[in-house]
Amino acid sequence: TTLFRLVLGFLPTQCGGISVNGFAPGTRNAQRDVAYLPESVAFPKTLTGEEIVNFYGRLRGCSKQAARDVLDRVGLGDARRRRCGGYSKGMRQRLGLAQALVAAPQLLLLDEPTSGLDPSSRHTFYSLIDEIAATGTAVVLSSHGLNELQNHVQRVAMLSDGHLLACGHLDELLANAGLSLQLLVRGGAIDTETIASRFGGRMRRDGRCEIDCTTAEKLAVVRQLLALDAGLAELEFRAPGLNDLYRHFA
Repeated sequence: TTLFRLVLGFLPTQCGGISVNGFAPGTRNAQRDVAYLPESVAFPKTLTGEEIVNFYGRLRGCSKQAARDVLDRVGLGDARRRRCGGYSKGMRQRLGLAQALVAAPQLLLLDEPTSGLDPSSRHTFYSLIDEIAATGTAVVLSSHGLNELQNHVQRVAMLSDGHLLACGHLDELLANAGLSLQLLVRGGAIDTETIASRFGGRMRRDGRCEIDCTTAEKLAVVRQLLALDAGLAELEFRAPGLNDLYRHFA
């Protein structure tokens, strides 16, 4: 959130520097290229979705047709004449996204955009974000829900206490971190605890054992497990994700 406020020109930098397409944050040229969706969006309940997006569109010099188009784009075309006081949380988030997109920004800042949404609404929202990013808009998204982001990001930056811990493509960061992979195993003819003891694994509450291995060791360990004569009932591979990566760098 602090980073976004710096990019928007709401806060001055204490060190370092920020520019938006070569312009200083908060200047007219920078504002022209940036749109922002805060974590908590609030709109006048008596106004319709169309009236709200028209209002923000006029501030950015956009036509009423642009407002209608962007409402269709976020899936609110059929609800555009309903008062937003009757919108669900997911619909209000999509309305917030519509007001941010109405001027076709080059940079879109999203601060915890799926906070409070149910899993279905989150899936719908991220599908919209994927479509927006595919058109060429640069999307910077801040979130503590790291697992849900993993399939939607190209580059990751991890911040803690105002310091940049890591930045780069997800695959590069995972490779550089050298995190262990996990094999989740349940015994069949051979008891799971015996397998855990033989491979240095840990027993879990669900009755499976958890075996750590490096990428280089993975195939060899799997071959050894498969060589157990009818000894396995279940074998699952789990790669490290964003949560593991953040714990590593933090």
